[in-house]
Amino acid sequence: MTHRTDSTVAAEAAPRSHAFVFPGQGSQYVGMGAELVATSPAAARVLERADAALGFPISRLILEGPADELDETINAQPAILATSVAYLEAMRDQAERAGVLLEPRLLAGHSAGQYAAAVAAGAIDFETAIHLVRERGRIMQERGIAGGMGAVIGLTDSQVHEVVDAARAHGEISVANTNAPGQIVLSGVIPALAFALELSKTVGARKAVRLTVSVASHSPLMRRARDEFGRILARIPFTDPQVPMLGNVHATLISTADGLRTELTDHLVHGVQWTASVRRMVADGVTDFVEIGPGRVLSGLIRRISPEVWTHPVDAPGGLARLWLPGNPDPDGASA
Repeated sequence: MTHRTDSTVAAEAAPRSHAFVFPGQGSQYVGMGAELVATSPAAARVLERADAALGFPISRLILEGPADELDETINAQPAILATSVAYLEAMRDQAERAGVLLEPRLLAGHSAGQYAAAVAAGAIDFETAIHLVRERGRIMQERGIAGGMGAVIGLTDSQVHEVVDAARAHGEISVANTNAPGQIVLSGVIPALAFALELSKTVGARKAVRLTVSVASHSPLMRRARDEFGRILARIPFTDPQVPMLGNVHATLISTADGLRTELTDHLVHGVQWTASVRRMVADGVTDFVEIGPGRVLSGLIRRISPEVWTHPVDAPGGLARLWLPGNPDPDGASA
């Protein structure tokens, strides 16, 4: 049970301002959205549209696996997009039936989650987006220089940068994601990455582990992938987002089609500034973050960045239903 203080009651009485956030690769799991699809016709229609758009039953991969095939970058990214948009459409359907107006102040996606945010913003249609993320995954696998990624937990930003500087003697490596205070992801060639993870442990990291990805996302190793994918994005007819989006590269607002196209191209080789993005949204007045998609990783990161905000992961028991409750607590029981 949440302890209710005077400040909590005051916060509940104050106007709430929402941001919708969408997870990226790594949040996928076999069976994600299964209960949702079984109970929401709106969500089920999204998976049917995904199958039709891609020309193969990605819904079966989402719901039944196998996990090793789902985890491949070329499959994981469209699978997460489809699941996220399924949750989004289920939310919209429930809101309409409940007579609730869904008006997010801002939208943001973590890495590939930006495509679901773009769909939510009306900047691109779902069918185009799912084709794009499928191509994005293919190009990243085929055109990126072989490498990997690793998470470092428990070091300061300056300590991590010192580790990266030392590891560059073994090859190209850089900071890929600044996810939360004390949680940073590195991306680089394997010798440099292995050295950096071992050095991180030596200087006091609580955890330093390889991630189960075969590409070095958000690093200069993706230059060839960025160039090829950028040519594809140049032909896509984006429209201006109807709700402002936050970019990964500089944590700045995206309000035009050209700005979105530039962001989606550049973020392949630049890090995800998630900590800065969350802080920017809070500074702009966001009080509630709705995580739309599989898993609850972003909600956990957001609470570490800004403990005063409320988070609402829809992929939690009763997550969708709780959104419509007055003074809504966090479905994880971790409300402010």
